[in-house]
Amino acid sequence: MAENNQNNTVNSTSEIAVRREKLATLMAEGRNPFVITSFPQDSYSEDIKASYTEGEEKNVKIAGRIVAKRVMGKASFIQVMDTKGKIQCYVTRDDLGEEQYAYFKKYDVGDIVGIAGFVFTTKTGEISVHVKEMTLLSKSLLPLPEKYHGLQDTDLRYRQRYVDLIVNPEVKRNFVIRSQFIKHMRNYLDNMGYIEVETPVLNTIAGGASARPFVTHHNTLDIDMYMRIATELPLKRLIIGGMDRVYEIGRIFRNEGMDPRHNPEFTSVELYQAYADFHDMMDIAEGIYSSFAKEYFGTYELEWMGEKINLAPGWPRMTMVEAVKKYVGIDFGAITDDAEAVAAAKAKGVELAEAAEKTWGNALYACFDQRVEEHLVQPTFITMYPVEVSPLTKKSPEDPRLTERFEFFICHSEMGNAYSELNDPLDQRERFMKQVEQRERGDDETEMLDEDFLTAMEYGMPPTGGMGMGIDRAVMLFTNSDTIREVILFPTMKPEN
Repeated sequence: MAENNQNNTVNSTSEIAVRREKLATLMAEGRNPFVITSFPQDSYSEDIKASYTEGEEKNVKIAGRIVAKRVMGKASFIQVMDTKGKIQCYVTRDDLGEEQYAYFKKYDVGDIVGIAGFVFTTKTGEISVHVKEMTLLSKSLLPLPEKYHGLQDTDLRYRQRYVDLIVNPEVKRNFVIRSQFIKHMRNYLDNMGYIEVETPVLNTIAGGASARPFVTHHNTLDIDMYMRIATELPLKRLIIGGMDRVYEIGRIFRNEGMDPRHNPEFTSVELYQAYADFHDMMDIAEGIYSSFAKEYFGTYELEWMGEKINLAPGWPRMTMVEAVKKYVGIDFGAITDDAEAVAAAKAKGVELAEAAEKTWGNALYACFDQRVEEHLVQPTFITMYPVEVSPLTKKSPEDPRLTERFEFFICHSEMGNAYSELNDPLDQRERFMKQVEQRERGDDETEMLDEDFLTAMEYGMPPTGGMGMGIDRAVMLFTNSDTIREVILFPTMKPEN
């Protein structure tokens, strides 16, 4: 069903004028649709269709947006979309009366209506609502995109998500899955005895991650402040204070580039558990992903970006040295000299960042970052990161060049990051100072020195496992989305002007 063909140009000036004239007429007649405060809706489209029994004439009250309309003299059909789907409605002059039917014929696609009637089946077998009463609840002053073309311009879809959800209702599925995943994760952690907490968004130090912060100004205190780039350091303060299992789900802000997997404003979960280590964090990460896939989709096997992904428990665990040896062909376990490590990396076409020290650890990480991630399709934990790139992580007892850290990867994407947390305040200060030196060499994404956090550590921090996971990338996987903008309701966009 569709109205008469219109110009394909969305929001044509002539149609907007006609709609405003219709509103002016309604107002002049004392029929202002915007004064109605509520409608006693008691049924929804998909529930009606799912529960209907042939021959039953169940009375219902529905409300929603007209998304299609076909007028046929004394009788008409419309499609009404509500929060659960669409349903056909049959409207006649005999039921509404001459005057009300005349008003109904002037309704536009996009108008929001309330309907009272009964459920029946048409001659073609379609479950529909036979309308007995209809109320205009809100007038749409802008036309929706033409039915057969829809809103397909991705830039416009993200800028006008409200229109996207109206004309592409399947988009809503992504955000239902997102909500269910967050709910599942909360339940998983709550059942393990974790407490959900909130920490500041504005901070005087940008800490807890290597990232460039957004800067704002606090007028009352007359100081610059940073929007948080991580929740790590406040959450560790709570561990020190005796809250043994804490987590926070919240927005993080990083003043960095934008691409299909990065948005400057994103959602993460960070969790910390006293008397645990990075092995415990691996179990939690795997458990959250695997259990959600099985419980929500009924299978461990999903598809993402053209790859078949198996989330069944038992994900492989590989050290970074092992991964580089396997995929790059350099055995860093047999190299002890910094110069030799850097030379081996260069021989494979791997270059170290200009601001990075030319060390064994930085050479190892550069090889992994530039040559290994592309091979990691199935869920894989990469463990034992160099100390140079892990300033908040406990060193390995077997090799002080490495730390008890992991990241896990799915389909070439890093999905989470975890540590056995560093709890030695003297070692922590030394590593912070190395970060300060690197910042002075021009790397403005390194950690800032946080004296208060060091003070907190000096009171004594128990052995702790900690982890951060990006919510948006997880939802990309579970919705088979190829860009982060498909799973963020209002992604960051450059102003049109």
